Amino acid sequence: MSGRKLETNNIQHALAALGSGPLEEHTLLTHIHPLFSEVLRRQETYLANHSLGRPLDQTKTDIQQALNHWYADMDNAWDDWLAEIQHFRHSIAQLIRAPSTDCIVPKTSAGQGLRAVLNCFDQKYNVITTTAEFSSIDHILKVYAQRDRIALQHVKPDDQGIYHEEDMAASVKHANSLVVISMVLFSTGQYFTNLAEMIREMQARGAMVLIDLYHAAGALPVNIELLGADFAIGGCYKYLRGGPGACWLYIHPQHLTGSLTTLDTGWFAQPSPFEFRRPEEAKLAQGGNAFLESTPAVLPYYQAKAGLALTLGLGVERLRAYSLKQQARLTDLLHKHGIHVLGKPETRGAFLTIRHQSANSIASKLKNAKITIDARENLLRICPDILNTDQEFVTSVSQFGTIMGRNQ
Repeated sequence: MSGRKLETNNIQHALAALGSGPLEEHTLLTHIHPLFSEVLRRQETYLANHSLGRPLDQTKTDIQQALNHWYADMDNAWDDWLAEIQHFRHSIAQLIRAPSTDCIVPKTSAGQGLRAVLNCFDQKYNVITTTAEFSSIDHILKVYAQRDRIALQHVKPDDQGIYHEEDMAASVKHANSLVVISMVLFSTGQYFTNLAEMIREMQARGAMVLIDLYHAAGALPVNIELLGADFAIGGCYKYLRGGPGACWLYIHPQHLTGSLTTLDTGWFAQPSPFEFRRPEEAKLAQGGNAFLESTPAVLPYYQAKAGLALTLGLGVERLRAYSLKQQARLTDLLHKHGIHVLGKPETRGAFLTIRHQSANSIASKLKNAKITIDARENLLRICPDILNTDQEFVTSVSQFGTIMGRNQ
């Protein structure tokens, strides 16, 4: 496909010029920043990279490519569209080190992936989660509990707002249980560093485990096969720079044998959907395709192409090392202004959090000063990435300190 070659030419050229050593600001400025010329024209310091990731210039071209197939080929565009969706599945499998592409099921939201799993169980199920899951996941679970589809149990943090792996494991008391937990919590950034051990303990107690990777994939090295989770959900909105809609459900191979099926289904879950057969009883495709649904969205997977290509090319290990260096620099600058950052670098994901009773007001005032962070309840969240410079940190923290001082 000539379009895919076009997609990777500029990115691969930049990656080759960058080299394979540790990431450094001066080489990123030279080789990677030009790939983002359009978004970098914005007159702001963007430190909300944990929220909506900044798109590459190539993203606009990729979306246009999807539309070109539509205009030129009409129904025949599905050949290219389906190939792109399959390419997306392969890229996500590579990113999270899934054992096969078949384990990755495209979804338009992480919540859609969660519902697909919840709708596999015909009997009422026990679901265990934290009180700090993302709003959509929390909302879906509460709705299922209100409809008496699940028995919902929340594990709470300690007095410092920290969750402990042993508390999560000990909460599993019934064999017919599903544990839903994020690898990195969206509010505080807490990173469960002993997740594999916790998953094994919960599974030994008879539970299945679903991991939310939204704040991990692309920011932290993830090996889902070694983690051993039954399911995982995630998306490209944040660190993968893919915008809304490019999400996925991971299913462990042991659940792709036909032993587990979901009510969330549609004609794309049939063995040969474009043959339009209508058997007396519903037939499902083999493997991950059995978890597909009705006519899929197409544009999100073109949106996600460039960000995935860049992330895979840079390597998540290098991105994590650079992120930790940036976080250390920001932490040091903030401490000089008397501002305390929660947690230690090794126990948090890609962003810093600061507790303050006027968090929303501070974030709003910084926004007026062309510095973009965000606030969740009483927590300010600050996330640097490869497009930020040290000078932005110095200037932003100085402004931050001034505004924080006014809000004491």
